[in-house]
Amino acid sequence: MTFQDISVLCYLAVSVSWEQFGLFFIAATAAVITILLRKRMKKPAAEDPPVKLYRPRFNQRSGTPFAELGPNPVRRYASCHCLDPQYEPDETEAESSGEQSVRPEWQEVLFHTEVQDTASDAWKSLEAYVAKVRKEESDELNPRVGIGSEKWEQIVTLPKSIGTLKSVKVLSLYGSHLVQIPPEIGDMTNLEEFDPYTSRCLHWIPYEITRCKHLTRSRVSTRCLYGNYKYRPPFPRLPQILPVLAPATCSVCGGPFSQEQLHQAWISLRVATDVLPLLVHACSEKCIENLRKPASGYVQRPHSGGLGLEQPPADFRQPR
Repeated sequence: MTFQDISVLCYLAVSVSWEQFGLFFIAATAAVITILLRKRMKKPAAEDPPVKLYRPRFNQRSGTPFAELGPNPVRRYASCHCLDPQYEPDETEAESSGEQSVRPEWQEVLFHTEVQDTASDAWKSLEAYVAKVRKEESDELNPRVGIGSEKWEQIVTLPKSIGTLKSVKVLSLYGSHLVQIPPEIGDMTNLEEFDPYTSRCLHWIPYEITRCKHLTRSRVSTRCLYGNYKYRPPFPRLPQILPVLAPATCSVCGGPFSQEQLHQAWISLRVATDVLPLLVHACSEKCIENLRKPASGYVQRPHSGGLGLEQPPADFRQPR
């Protein structure tokens, strides 16, 4: 059979097949195209999770809508070297010594000694802002918004009058230059959110914050805290009886004490969503003994700090 004969036969076979099955092929092709188009045009089912785009929250309270999140308002972050390790060998030195890892050596750390200028315009503006929040019964204290960034950068502590703010639910201290918070924070009985994030000179919190029973949300720069689990810097050695730090009454029982009766201790407790180093001023050893158990992964007792304190290894992943 010649090639020409084969070609004729193929043509006849295709012609006959098309006459019998042509419409079927067309219908099948159209159905496939329709199905593919529908799949491409199909909207996600209601149960499919929506795609979430991350946008950082700077000086805004938790729950701020995505569209209302603003740019970073901080002009200059505070900085200090309190928690820098005194000695960190470089890689070549570590290799030459044959050691795989060398723990940093620390010097004794001390409390910040900055003194607030209470005669400054910044301090007077802050006191006036606190009074305004109290009068208007606002649910948020946000000093950066209330007095402006320039004045806020001059503030290293908060006025004791924050204890009168019974209506405040959100304490927004993002990017502050604070070195301490007064124990009167414990009188903010309706406080729900505590946000001192990127306040890099704020290394500890007064124990009185545990009196804020409604406090459920916090945002703290962990690396700036004494004893943080990431690299375990030391705590300042106690006692250090400084009038600017001491509360008017016992941190634990609320009772009075004299200077001779003052007992200090550090304790690491979970407060809202963070484990914080808390400074306790107690009227007796019994009050120290009555403190609740510290957070898992931290020193499991109240202690007096110092370089001799043995802490768990760094990077301990404490359970939630």
